[in-house]
Amino acid sequence: MSADPSGDGRLPRNATVADYIVARLAEWGVHRYYGYPGDGINGMTSALQRAAGGTQFIQVRHEETAGFAASAHVKYGGGPLGCVLVTSGPGAIHVLNGLYDAKLDHQPVVALLGHTALPAEGGGYYQEVDLLALYKDVASAFLAQLDDPSQARHLVDRACRTALARRTVTALVLPSDVQDEPAVPEPPHAHGYYHTSAVPSSMPTVPPEEEVRRAAEVLRGGEKVAMLVGQGALGAEDEVRRVADRLGAGVATALLGFAAVDHRQPWVTGAIGLLGSRPSWQLMRECDRLLIVGSNMPYSEFYPPQGQARAVQIDLDGSRMGLRYPTEVNLTGDAAPTLRALLRELGTGPVPTAWRATLADATGKWRRAQRELAEQQADPVNPQLLFATLDDALPDDAMLAVDCGTATAWYARHVRVRPGMLASLSGTLLSMGGAMPYAIAAKFAHPDRPLVALIGDGAMQMNGVNELITVAKYWREWADPRFVVLVLNNRDLSFVSWEQRSGEGTPMFPASQDLPDVAYHRWAEVLGLDGVLVDSPDQVPDLWQRALGADRPVVVNAVVDPAELMLPPHFTVEQARKTAAAVLRGDSDRTEILRRGLPSVVATYRPRRRGR
Repeated sequence: MSADPSGDGRLPRNATVADYIVARLAEWGVHRYYGYPGDGINGMTSALQRAAGGTQFIQVRHEETAGFAASAHVKYGGGPLGCVLVTSGPGAIHVLNGLYDAKLDHQPVVALLGHTALPAEGGGYYQEVDLLALYKDVASAFLAQLDDPSQARHLVDRACRTALARRTVTALVLPSDVQDEPAVPEPPHAHGYYHTSAVPSSMPTVPPEEEVRRAAEVLRGGEKVAMLVGQGALGAEDEVRRVADRLGAGVATALLGFAAVDHRQPWVTGAIGLLGSRPSWQLMRECDRLLIVGSNMPYSEFYPPQGQARAVQIDLDGSRMGLRYPTEVNLTGDAAPTLRALLRELGTGPVPTAWRATLADATGKWRRAQRELAEQQADPVNPQLLFATLDDALPDDAMLAVDCGTATAWYARHVRVRPGMLASLSGTLLSMGGAMPYAIAAKFAHPDRPLVALIGDGAMQMNGVNELITVAKYWREWADPRFVVLVLNNRDLSFVSWEQRSGEGTPMFPASQDLPDVAYHRWAEVLGLDGVLVDSPDQVPDLWQRALGADRPVVVNAVVDPAELMLPPHFTVEQARKTAAAVLRGDSDRTEILRRGLPSVVATYRPRRRGR
């Protein structure tokens, strides 16, 4: 019996189960593993050491980073499947947060988890954790333990096939002793054994013609058409633009779908939701037709009021349709070919130009107002100015990794992402600490492209300072060394502080919100990277030219104003009342908030009355 049924030489002589797992995963397109070593996966790391060229093990500083990076590996186009490899017990526990990011953002990731040797299971061995129980939620689509070498083929195949087909996380538990047993690439042709395929399953592409025709009938004739695009529209940029032009539509974007449209276009109203734009709010409040493409944005209050708009939705997963708004037609299919089919059914006809003119006017005014806010004085630096000037300086092929917090808000409002760029974040889990792992994975996926990571000081302290060590370890391997980390250093968990003010009516709570001041730029220099301190607005105009022109990764320690106002696009009377109450109750940033002009800024976000 041949040890390598594919005959391509991937398996070494006397191959182990671990050798076979690595070879079989390669057939599924897995060539990069993110993880951290331990004795529970010694068989696997030894197999990676023996593997044929082209297979990488990326050693991060913490298993949580490995999970995030595996999710981002797929998001940034590094391959069809992300993969983590972590040891038993604490390693498998640590990686969970990053895997939940992949699960909630529907990214196919296979988790390989080391485990206690079979004879010791059930005996209270060191690091023995019931991984099948622990992972039954995050890997609910497929979770199995490999107890016999003959299982390796069908378990790997099913884990990969399920992850791809359902766009989710699957997991294999690998007892340490089984990893070193002789491989069985060809199970016996006998009862109870399987002979599985490493060929991915086809995906739904275009819905039935009749359903596409129904969708066109719903959308055709709308005078105020809105489109909401999410990550499912990535790769369908041209189709989104053509359908929007045919319908005379305005387009709002979920944060995960930012790169699906050109945000420089006047009919692109920008982000939607709590961190979104005023024009996107107006788009949804006034539209009479709604086309949702690849988005499951959950804030129901940001959709049109029920009954106002007739709606159509396009998504790969039929189970996620009609969950946010009562759609009339649900088209299960891939965005690009489905939109092309829809375009054919729409045919030619009058385009509602007046609606687009209204949106262009609103969007232009919003963008000018945001730039004015960015240019206002702050103490010492206005964080919005950093993002507004970054927008002016970004190369066409830039990659962006964004953390959760005020950095997300300023990114959503100031950075006009355009096709050709790549940009992502922890979009549904909304986990702090995701940007640095995303940035690392993006850079391994495209080592010849510049990258900018946008991170608050809370997230930077959470795992960013440690993962800078990973950057220092690997950056010389990248064809383009540009890796810029912007740290918003305001010594405050400011997003939560503003949530407390507007949601609870309570002042910022220093015991929970205050952060220590860290010289992030100095830490970068210790690691052999470049560091820049920005503590004056006079330094901002030349900042991005220097950072994007450096010959090595750069950390920008930007000392920014914690009192910079962060308000939703439809700031309500109740939110204004609670925010004012919080300030008047002795908020530690009271003086700065009042100096920044709370009443005047609130006025620019308040909903206008219809007819005005």
